[in-house]
Amino acid sequence: MLRAIAAAQPGPVEEGTVGAGTGTVAFGWKGGIGVASRRLPRALDGYTVGVLVQANFGGVLQMAGLPVGQALGQYYLADVVEPGAADGSIMIVIATDAPLSDRNLARLARRGLAGLARTGAAFSDGSGDYALAFSTAESVRRTPERRAQLATVVELPNARVSPLFEAAIEATEEAILNALCMATTLTGHRGVTVEALPLERVAALVRAR
Repeated sequence: MLRAIAAAQPGPVEEGTVGAGTGTVAFGWKGGIGVASRRLPRALDGYTVGVLVQANFGGVLQMAGLPVGQALGQYYLADVVEPGAADGSIMIVIATDAPLSDRNLARLARRGLAGLARTGAAFSDGSGDYALAFSTAESVRRTPERRAQLATVVELPNARVSPLFEAAIEATEEAILNALCMATTLTGHRGVTVEALPLERVAALVRAR
C-alpha cells in the first residue's frame, strides 16, 4: 500500500478490467474499476467530490432509470438463479477537498450507498457493501501537533454539506456505470468466462426509450 501511495500521480485513472477490478462481477456482467467526479458551482463553495469504485455486486441493473438488466434478461432472481448470484463486495471511496469533520465524512460515505442503490443493487445477504470518505483539506487534518495541544479546526457547517451529498450520490452512480461500460470480457480461474456488458444492445435500449 505504501508503494502504491508513493507511486500515485495526477491524471486520468484507468477503468474497467484493471487492478483489483480484474476479478469482479457486477449484475452478472464483468465488473471493474470506475471513477467519476462532480465540482460544485462557486455559489455552493466550489468544492470537488471524486469517487472510485470496485464494482462487485448483484441486482437488477438500471441506467438512468432504464431497467437494462431486466430488458437483457440477466438479473438477480431471474428464473430462480443459484444462491449467491447477487453477492460480492463493492468498495466505494469518496474524496473531497471540502473541510469536513469526521462525522460529516461518515455521512458523505453513506450517500455513496444511495448512488449504489440507483444502479439497481440488491444489497443481498452475502453482499459486503463498503464506503469510506476522506478530505484532503489541510484545515481538518489531525496532525501530531494538533493532537498534542488545543487546536483550531476550520470545517464546513452542517447547513452547507447537502450539495456535497448530492454530488457523492451522482458520482457514485456514474462511477459504477463507468466500471461496467469500460470492463472487457475475461476468462479467469478454472476457465470461467464473464462477459462484458453488451454496449450495443444497451445503446439500442436507450435509443428506443
